[in-house]
Amino acid sequence: METNGGVIRPTPQQARAALADTEQIHASTTALSATPWPLWFTTALTLYIAAIPPVYGGLVAASEWLLPKVAWAVVMVVMTAAYLALFAVAATTWKKKTGVALRLNVLPKRATIPMAVGLPALLVGSPIAFRATGEPVWLFAASAVGAAVSIASHLTFVRLHRKNS
Repeated sequence: METNGGVIRPTPQQARAALADTEQIHASTTALSATPWPLWFTTALTLYIAAIPPVYGGLVAASEWLLPKVAWAVVMVVMTAAYLALFAVAATTWKKKTGVALRLNVLPKRATIPMAVGLPALLVGSPIAFRATGEPVWLFAASAVGAAVSIASHLTFVRLHRKNS
C-alpha cells in the first residue's frame, strides 16, 4: 500500500495475525486435499446423485415425460459411464498420492450403513412415487435431499479426517 510515495508497513501484531490466518488456511487446505475425494469429484458425485431421480423418473413414467424413454435411457447410461470413469480417476489419483488403494470400508459404520440403505431407497423410491402420483415434486425433492446428503457426507469425512490427523 502506498500513500504519497511512502509504504505503510503493518504493525507486528498485524503481521502475526496475518501469519496465523495463513497457517490456518494452509492447515485447512492440507486436510481437505488429504481426503480421498477431491473437490471436483465431490461436485461430480453430488450432481450425479441429484440427477438420478429425474432421469430414473423419466424412465419409469407411465407415459413419456419431457423426453422419450429411449432418450432417458441414453442419458442414464452416459451419466453412469461418466461417473464410473471419474470414480476411477479419483481412485487412481488417491493411490498415486498416498500409495494406498482407496478403501471405503474404513469409514464409520454408523454413518455408512444408514447412507447405504437410505440413499438408494430415496433415489429409487422417488421415481416410484412419481409414477404412482404423477407429481414430479417427488423427484426434485429427492434430488435436493440426495445432493444435501452427498455434501454432508463429504464434510463429515473431512471432519473425521481432520480429527484423526
